[in-house]
Order: sequence, then C-alpha cells, then structure tokens
Amino acid sequence: MPGCSKRNETSAFIFNSPGQCYDHSWTSPHPAPPGQLCGATRTLFILRIPTRWQSQIDMAKKQGMSDLVVTHIFLATFLAFSICLGTVGEEVVPPSPEKPWSPPGLSDYEQQLAHGAFSNEQSAAEAQIDPEKIYSLPELIDIAERSHPETRVAWENARQAAGAVGLARSAYYPYLAASAAAGFQHGPGSLLTEVVSGNETTENAMINVEWLLFDFGERKAATLEAREKLMMANVSFNATHQQIVFRVIQQFYNYNVAQQKVAEAESSLHAADTVGQAAQSRFDNGLATKTDLLQAQQQTAQAAYELDSARGDLSDAQVALVESLGIFPTTRLQVAGIAEKPIEEGNTDSLDDLIERALSQRPDLVAVLVKVRACQAEVRKAHADFYPKISLAGGAGWSKLDLNAYDSSYVGNSKPTYGIGVAIELPIFDGFLRINKLRIARSELRAAESELTDSRDTVVREVWKADTDFKTALQKQESAATFFSAAQSAFDAALESYRQGLGTYVDVANAQHNLDAARSIVVDTRAAIYTTSAALALSVGDLARPAPSPTFVHQQP
Repeated sequence: MPGCSKRNETSAFIFNSPGQCYDHSWTSPHPAPPGQLCGATRTLFILRIPTRWQSQIDMAKKQGMSDLVVTHIFLATFLAFSICLGTVGEEVVPPSPEKPWSPPGLSDYEQQLAHGAFSNEQSAAEAQIDPEKIYSLPELIDIAERSHPETRVAWENARQAAGAVGLARSAYYPYLAASAAAGFQHGPGSLLTEVVSGNETTENAMINVEWLLFDFGERKAATLEAREKLMMANVSFNATHQQIVFRVIQQFYNYNVAQQKVAEAESSLHAADTVGQAAQSRFDNGLATKTDLLQAQQQTAQAAYELDSARGDLSDAQVALVESLGIFPTTRLQVAGIAEKPIEEGNTDSLDDLIERALSQRPDLVAVLVKVRACQAEVRKAHADFYPKISLAGGAGWSKLDLNAYDSSYVGNSKPTYGIGVAIELPIFDGFLRINKLRIARSELRAAESELTDSRDTVVREVWKADTDFKTALQKQESAATFFSAAQSAFDAALESYRQGLGTYVDVANAQHNLDAARSIVVDTRAAIYTTSAALALSVGDLARPAPSPTFVHQQP
C-alpha cells in the first residue's frame, strides 16, 4: 500500500519495506509475516519504505541500532519532511470578512514609508526651489517638466518601446550558441557497454548557428509594428508634457483667483464694518432701529466668515499648485500674481484654421493614427504566417569518447564535428490558429480606424467649444468691468445717503451685496480668460509643442 494510511487506534507504527514488514509497538516490536497487515488493530500509520532507503536501514542495524530506534528515526524524518512540504507556498489571508486585520510583515512596509525620503527640504532641493524667490508661470512650468514623475514615467515608456524595436530587429540576425558537456556513465550505454560491463566518458563542445533567411515579410511587419508603437510612446510623451503644462497653468490661475477672492473678502469685510459703524452711529443718535443695527452686525459676521473660508481655499489652491509641479505638496514657494489690466485677444486664427491645425498635430490624434498603422503591420504579419520560412542551420565543434571494460584502461578517440544545412518550414494544419489570428488582426484594424474617425470628431468638438469659451470670456470682460464700476458707485452713494439719514439700511445692504457680486464676477471673468486660453491651446495642440525635428529617411532593415 503506497503512501500513508491513518488507523483508528494509536499504539504502533508499521513500516513495510521490500521483503519484510515490521510492527513496532511502543513496548515490544516483533516481525510480522510478509504479505500481512502487521498490527492492524493497533496501528496509527502505515508507511512503505522506498527501496533506496533499505540499504540505509540495514546499515543502521549492523551498527547495533534496534528496530524500534531505526523506525522512530525514519518516522521523525518522514514527518518533518511532510510538514515542510505542507508549509511551502502557504499564503496568509484575513481570517474573516468581518473586520480589517494586520497581515504579517505589514510593519516593515509602514516603517519603510515612515523613514522614506519624503521631507519638504529634500523635495525642494531636488526641484531646486528657492523659498525666497517669487516664481512666474514660465518658471513653474519649467519646474514641472523637470520634476514631475509622470514625465519620467512617459520617458521610460518611450525607452521601453525603443527596446522593443531592437527586439524586433534581432530576428534579422543569426543566432549563435555555444555548448559544452562532459559526463560519465557506468552500465548500459554504448554498444560496447551493452555487451560487457564497463564505463564510458564523453566530452564535447559545439558552436551552433541558426539564421532565418526568408519569411515573406513577417520580420519586416513585426519591426514596423514595433516602430509604430515607439512613435505612439513618443507622442504620448509629448501629450504628457502638454497635460502637465495645462494643469500648472490651470492651478496657477486658480491660485491667483483664490488670492483675489481673499482680497475681495477683505474688501467686503471692510465695507461691512463701514456700514456697521454707520448703523451704530445712527442708532446712537436715535435715527436707526435696533433691527438695522443687528442686521449690520450680522452682515459683518457673515463677511468675516467668508474671509476665513477664502483663506482656507487659498491654502488648498497653493497645495494643488505645488502638487501640479510634481514635488511634495507641502513645499513652500512664492508665486507671482497676474496683471489686472484688460486682456486683449491675441489669437487671430479663424475657427477653421484652428480645427485644421488640431487635426494635423494633436498628440492624441497622432497616437490613434499610429495605432491604425500598427494594426496594419499586424495584419501583414498575420498574412506572412501562411507562407514558408527558409532558414540556415549549422554547427562546428569537437567531441571525445572513452570506454573501458572489466576495469581495463580507457580507449577512445576525439575528432572535430561540423555540419550545415538549409531548412524549409511550412505549417500544414494548426487548428485554424493562423486564420483566427488574421481575423483578430483585421478586426483590430477596423476598430482602430473607427476610433480614428471618432477621435477626429471629438477634436473638432473640443476646439469649437474651447474657442467659443475663450471668445465668450473676452466678451464678458468689458461687461464685468462696467458692472463693477456701477456697483461701486451705487454702494458709495447708498452709504453716503445712509450716513446723512436720507437712505435706509436695506438700500445700503443691497448695494453692498451687488458690489460683492461685481468683485467676484470680475475675478472669475479674468480667470476664465486665462484658463480658456490655455484650454484652447491644449485643444489645438499648440501647448508646449516641441520644435520640429530635422527630416531624415530611415532605412528599413
């Protein structure tokens, strides 16, 4: 009976070795007749000793060990080995789905994170941030392009794609391999040792070469596909830079808007204090009611609350701006403000010109076109699988063989070996593998072509919307300035009338509310002009566009 079988009672262990069976109880071992189940009513395990262990058991007996000791030694060895096998590859999981748990080794990861190099000082030093310097938008963009992890990831992806081109081109070169071997054999092996008892020693060394000569364009298609994927990685690298630049521009203006919101809230608080002082003066002179005074105090408290909220938003905007640079978010730096003069439209291109330029240079659109070309190469490669492959194979080396019989001296010979040949491989039937690969390649090509059509439509829509948003923001600029000027004049007049006892608190409160709204509209309109301008440049593909590379002709392998 192979393996191990558990019994009901627990007093003995049975080892059934080739030719004999032992029943070793805890008190008195005794031999059992061959072919019978020894101690069947008193055994825990039945173990069959392999033939290769029998010589070791016999040797242990010759050295004076009793059967019981030998049995226990081998039993302990067997159990330890079984336990080790049972624990190899064991994985731990949460004991139940009811609550979280701490897996073994978690503290090591937490300590590595806790003691990692994530300090503000090191992050600022790596990005060369000067806390005393006031950074302009172009300087912030330069920091982001140099420091952001996403640019390094995109760069490594492009390097990997370049390596993939090298892998595809390696199929054009011959394959060389060197091998060496030496061995000894006793017993049947060669013709001589099959007849008489003897030994055999062999030594050989070889250099083999395999060279695919012709494959009906499969290697060319594979190399072309790899090059198209390299182009996809390159344009994705440029797209990553464009997205990073756009996020920096967006967060830069968001930060400036947050600063202006704080200034706006401070102005609103100052105006509320002015109104409150006027209400207090009128109340003290018996010209205002208690309700007017309480409403003025309420307006002041609300303005103070909005100032605190604006300061919190400014802190969040600064963290978001620093994070967009790709450095530690809590790094401190000073940011330049934006001019408060009116912004003029600098783009004179028509919408048709913008769309035409976007359709020819957008990195994401170029990437989809590259995908179409890669799928076309995949179709050509799948076609090439239907044709034969012609290859050259050869080798040269040295071989040595020595033999002896009946403990005599070795005799043999050594000589060089070499050979060369041409092989033609043509698959006849492969379970429709090549046909299905071709179907998949054609389907992927059709899907890529449809994706290109959809992407072109999306680009047109995005350019149209960005151009409309930018022009709308420019048109709002003059209206917002007029609204603010009128609201300021109305508030000044209402406040003066209230002080003179000619107006009511409701008039002053409404004028103050309109002035606050006008300030907010001016700030939002200015920010919208900058952000929509950046969005328009991004949608066209002009944002962070690299200089054109020199034209050259790349030789196909």
